[in-house]
Amino acid sequence: MKNLVTGATGLVGMHILLDLLSKGEKVKATFTKNSRLENVKKLFKFYNKESLLSKIDWVEMDIEDVVQVFDTVKGVDHVYHSAAIVSFLKRDQSKMSNINIKGTANIVNACLEHNVKKLGHISSVAAIGRKGNGEYSEINSWVESNDNSFYAISKNKAENEVWRGVQEGLQSVLVNPGIIIGPSTWNRSSTALFKKINSGLSFYPSGLNGFVDVRDVSNSIIELMNSSLSSERYILVAENLSYESVFKKISKSLNVKPPSYVASKGLMNFAWRMEYLISLITRKSPKITKETAKTSSQKNYYNSEKIKKQIGYKFISIEDAIENTTKYILEFK
Repeated sequence: MKNLVTGATGLVGMHILLDLLSKGEKVKATFTKNSRLENVKKLFKFYNKESLLSKIDWVEMDIEDVVQVFDTVKGVDHVYHSAAIVSFLKRDQSKMSNINIKGTANIVNACLEHNVKKLGHISSVAAIGRKGNGEYSEINSWVESNDNSFYAISKNKAENEVWRGVQEGLQSVLVNPGIIIGPSTWNRSSTALFKKINSGLSFYPSGLNGFVDVRDVSNSIIELMNSSLSSERYILVAENLSYESVFKKISKSLNVKPPSYVASKGLMNFAWRMEYLISLITRKSPKITKETAKTSSQKNYYNSEKIKKQIGYKFISIEDAIENTTKYILEFK
């Protein structure tokens, strides 16, 4: 079995790469000119899997380049598509459109052209769509709403490309993770939250969201890819927790003082406006945006019963996810 992992230097991609190699699978992994391969080396060292690094077949690929994508997918049996841009900045909308939507279309077309056996698409709960506070499962349909960020829109449209491929005969499974917690550098993914808390964060948002360990995202998509299941999507959320609860768990793990004040919706709205003004002056990306301020004040619950029932999947606790991430950060920060 020959596997391809796109976005193999990202949080999810690195773990899929490691897990496939640990199972003795052959893996081709994509990177770009901006990728930091040293992050992969650190992660493999953290899990005591350094001996597997030499088994990676690295391929530089621009997902917007149709010819490169088609050449990379050729000869592959399974494609794990985790390459994506996660951003809530207006200036990144064009980049997200090109990579998240058009890039996924290129992957789907290449899979169809080369008769790939199965595609595993890493999506997001954001792709399900939001409309204020709510409870969500796989049966929810996308609803146009001001609560949907451009990132959410781009991931939803990326899913539509996968469903198009399914209609054209492509075997595929999709997973929709909540907020992913896992080992990464201080400034990447949700790990940036650990940095803020470690630096002394006073406030926590008032909302509630779904969280999942990155190891569950990797393990579940691999299990789904090796099953007979197809044309299905699965929400991956281990626990629905308040930000207060998560922030305090992270504080305890880092052995720092936890944030003690709730940030009201009004305060969050003030904060993102101030961050925007500061970003104009400093030319640095704002730490809080209009979209993140709105989402962090909402209470969104996600139902993961489908994957539990269909393949008997058992999730890692968020406390364990936080401990694992903290251990990595203290070793490699």
